[in-house]
Amino acid sequence: MQDLEIYIRDLEPAAVSGWLENQLDDVQLDDSDVTSVVKGSALFNGTRLRITLYPGAFGKRFTSVLMEGDDLPWNSDLDCARSAWRAMEGEIRCSTGDWKEGDPVEDEKWWRLDHRGEQRVVWN
Repeated sequence: MQDLEIYIRDLEPAAVSGWLENQLDDVQLDDSDVTSVVKGSALFNGTRLRITLYPGAFGKRFTSVLMEGDDLPWNSDLDCARSAWRAMEGEIRCSTGDWKEGDPVEDEKWWRLDHRGEQRVVWN
C-alpha cells in the first residue's frame, strides 16, 4: 500500500471533493463539513483508494489529506500538492521526503505552494 499526504491551509468545505472529482472516478467523499475527520474513497485505474481528511493539523489551520492505495494518481506528495494547488489556489504544504527518523524536527523542510510559488520552508 502506498500513500500520499498533503496539508491544505484554511480548507473550504467541498474543496477536496471538487478537486478530486476532476482527477479520479467514483469519488465518495462528503467534505461539506471539514471540522471533523472525513473518510471517503475513489477509484483510480479501477483500484479503490482510501481518502481521509484530518482537520487541525499543525496549529489548527491545516487539514491533512491522506490518500492510500495500491495505485495512486501522483508519483509524489509534491505532484499531488501541485494538482491540489492548481484546483484550490490556497496554501498547500507537503513533505520534501528528505526527513529521516532521528533527524531534528526543527531542521525539517517542507514544500510550500502558494501565490509566491514553490518554496522549501521550515513549517513555522
